[in-house]
Amino acid sequence: MKIKAKDAKKRASNVKILIMDVDGVLTDGRIVIDDKGVESKFFDVRDGHGIKMLGRAGIKTAIVTGRSSKVVKHRARELSIDYLYQGAIKKGETVEKILKEARLTGGDAAYIGDDLIDIPAMRMVGLAVAVADSVDEVLKTADIITEKPGGRGAVREVVEFILKSRGVWEEAIKRYSQ
Repeated sequence: MKIKAKDAKKRASNVKILIMDVDGVLTDGRIVIDDKGVESKFFDVRDGHGIKMLGRAGIKTAIVTGRSSKVVKHRARELSIDYLYQGAIKKGETVEKILKEARLTGGDAAYIGDDLIDIPAMRMVGLAVAVADSVDEVLKTADIITEKPGGRGAVREVVEFILKSRGVWEEAIKRYSQ
């Protein structure tokens, strides 16, 4: 992980909600549509497991995506995502709405993005994260940049950084060693 902000660990220790884009973050950005118009996306199982780990640690999760997809709705339900906003073109406004609904401030939030539409949301939160294969403008906006690309473990990388920064990683993994 490339840490650009000197206080990134401190910021991560304050995270109470992780807000994520989908295409290019939770997926590798590819959208598969068959000849019947049925859409498929590829999600990384370790990213999903990391999201579940956040929930067990008491950290809320949200998805904010510019597109609308039944696949995303299904995946969000499967992962017990707390907030799902699809068709969110003005992501900054959507993040503001989520924070208000969750009774949190921008400093309580982390946002993971990869493209230009994510920049307003990234500027509103305490910890702005870009996946490794983000566009240049997003990389410049980010406080940290993952080593892994979107859809290939980037979210899990961020989850581990947050849990370790909060000092709860050992507790989070204890259940797997018993």
